Amino acid sequence: MSAQAAPSPTTPSLTPPSHDRDSLLAWMAEHGIAHTTHDHPAVFRVEEGLELKAALPGLHTKNLFLKDKKAQLWLISAAQDTVIDLKRAPALMGSDRLSFGNEGLMLETLGVRPGSVTALGLINDTERRVRFVLDARLWAADIVNFHPLTNTATTALAQADFRRFLGLIDREPQVVDFMGA
Repeated sequence: MSAQAAPSPTTPSLTPPSHDRDSLLAWMAEHGIAHTTHDHPAVFRVEEGLELKAALPGLHTKNLFLKDKKAQLWLISAAQDTVIDLKRAPALMGSDRLSFGNEGLMLETLGVRPGSVTALGLINDTERRVRFVLDARLWAADIVNFHPLTNTATTALAQADFRRFLGLIDREPQVVDFMGA
């Protein structure tokens, strides 16, 4: 039995490490993405954080991790008060019937657990398994707020910085007007 040599520091890993809150925020700083992060008690549903969010500028989000009948994964990021009808959404998005994705898939693709789903989790989807749908209201907002991979903080980004983030991870959102549809 022969011993295998440990990979050298210059050998790339076959599977890149997943980002957590700290490495995400460090990555954004290294790439010149301005952001402000506010720590707060854990928030699991939009309604729980309304008072907290009232003090923070910009549009706040709700994020849905979904799977369609053909096993395609979807992430919808929308303004917190946007109504998303899961029966009508497939026609708007070009998907099949939608249901909520399970925690295992969420952790595997976005590196987050329920309650912490966020567009910033797309940094962990290196295999690009998740299609990203963005509410038109968020695409037009001056400031957008997302969890930084944990529901114990909110990260505010100017629209230009959010778009820079998406460009750096090579993700183009499918912008959908859920309210006007």
